[in-house]
Amino acid sequence: MPRPDTPNTLAITFLYYRDLPAATRFYEGILGLPLAIDQGWCKIYEICFGAHVGLVDETRGMNKWQPVKTVQLCIRVPDVDAWHAYAKEENLDGLSELFVNDEIGIRAFVFNDPEGYQIEIQTATRNGA
Repeated sequence: MPRPDTPNTLAITFLYYRDLPAATRFYEGILGLPLAIDQGWCKIYEICFGAHVGLVDETRGMNKWQPVKTVQLCIRVPDVDAWHAYAKEENLDGLSELFVNDEIGIRAFVFNDPEGYQIEIQTATRNGA
């Protein structure tokens, strides 16, 4: 049987939390992401058109919260400097200095969400990056 060739309609990356209310406050209040789908114990936020992050209560989801996070959520923005200034003002956990990676063509910084997932905010420094 051939693979279906219809276009995808939605992308969601799920992250698992012990304290879902704290995570939702962070993603709504600090990151300003709009709630796209509310499933009660799972809150799905739109990052940009077609890309979403789902915050899941680990007692109800298919996976469990883990102390070591091996996932990084990356969000590309038009003005990384403005976002870094905002992150400093909010005193976000694990906030790095701005850095440039010429190899992959980005200028970025990272910080941690309330349960330790790393978030990278970046801007492309060249076309096609």
